Amino acid sequence: MANTYLTKTFGSAGNRKTWTWSSWIKISTLDIEHNILMGGNTSYNDAYIRITGGNQLRFLMPDGTTTVGTLNTTQVLRDTSAWYHIVCVYDSSNATSSERMRIYINGNRITDFSTELYPSQNQDSFNINNASPHYIGAKHDATTFFDGSMSHVHFIDGTAYDASAFGEYDANGVWKIKTDVSVTYGTNGFFILKDGNSVTDQSGNGNNFTVAGGTLTNTEDSPSNVFATMNVLSKGANISTSNGNTTISSSGSDYSIVGTIACAGGKYYWEAKCNATGLYANLGVTLSSASGTSHSEVDAGRVSYQNTGDVYREGLSAPVTSGLATFTTNDIIGVAFDTENGTLSFYKNGTLINTTTDNGLLFSNNEYIPCSGLNSGGFSYNFGNGYFGTTAVASAGTNASGIGIFEYDVPTGYTALSTKGLNL
Repeated sequence: MANTYLTKTFGSAGNRKTWTWSSWIKISTLDIEHNILMGGNTSYNDAYIRITGGNQLRFLMPDGTTTVGTLNTTQVLRDTSAWYHIVCVYDSSNATSSERMRIYINGNRITDFSTELYPSQNQDSFNINNASPHYIGAKHDATTFFDGSMSHVHFIDGTAYDASAFGEYDANGVWKIKTDVSVTYGTNGFFILKDGNSVTDQSGNGNNFTVAGGTLTNTEDSPSNVFATMNVLSKGANISTSNGNTTISSSGSDYSIVGTIACAGGKYYWEAKCNATGLYANLGVTLSSASGTSHSEVDAGRVSYQNTGDVYREGLSAPVTSGLATFTTNDIIGVAFDTENGTLSFYKNGTLINTTTDNGLLFSNNEYIPCSGLNSGGFSYNFGNGYFGTTAVASAGTNASGIGIFEYDVPTGYTALSTKGLNL
């Protein structure tokens, strides 16, 4: 949703003393301001829920001249590979001051704050649930945005719900989404981004939003099935990421990046569209213990296919296989990794180019993770979301597992590298 945001102005105010916000978010960039929800149209009366440049969640309520309530977490949100469930409750009608503003993250009530100020009893929320502009994903002047993905966005007018209304713990103690909730939305309540990128209200109230800027793209990645991306926390200094950390590029120096999901069992397939080759661009797998911060660390267990038509292995200076098909801008490279039989296959535009066998690498006995090495090159990865960057696949291939959307046919027995794919 980078540079993309939604807006709506309600025809009249709802219950400004009691309301609940719930959304699942996946952030792509750290150390920047992510605006989740904002009500108001000037810096003096903006009420908001945002992640600060310090990666903390802030819930702030003004009254037009000063701040009357604010909670700023000490906890930082720095995991770019996972979905967070954020619930913020405003309930100034409560007799207990500390209950008038509440934050839940992944089902846990947050009680440790660097800033903690509660509104007086029956204080109206100034511009949230008022007849004023509301923004999802941006500041009122569209200068800062939410960079990432959002799903299952609920707003409840008139009822204070805790996180259990929208999520629950599974048998392993992991907080998971409730895809069908039982809540009372009230007059201004809404439910958007339920299954994909629809801004049509699913609550029955008809409180539809408008895409006011950017392009709202769909993604298979969701709180119930998290797909791999490239890892912004494990990359070289000159590697840049965008489009939810699926597009990578290098500013010129020799650097690498690794993915977010490792595998040590099963058969997995993903694709990458070449955006630029530069001096070189390669992709493949490496040991999950490798850090993408330096090329040599990735090399230690790497097997990769380079645009020059060479396959490299284990940091050897010379390729182990040469003379294969080269690739260039707009070519799509498929990677099929069989951890059970110890093979790694590369495809160019749907045609098998090479299969590398174990040969002592012990694919089947180690955890491996996707990786790329770049020098002025770049790729847009499709781990199953059905997009290269912001461009949808031209014609989806067959996929017997039903997990993920790819440009070309997924080889028999393979699936997407995602949480559901890992558990097949």
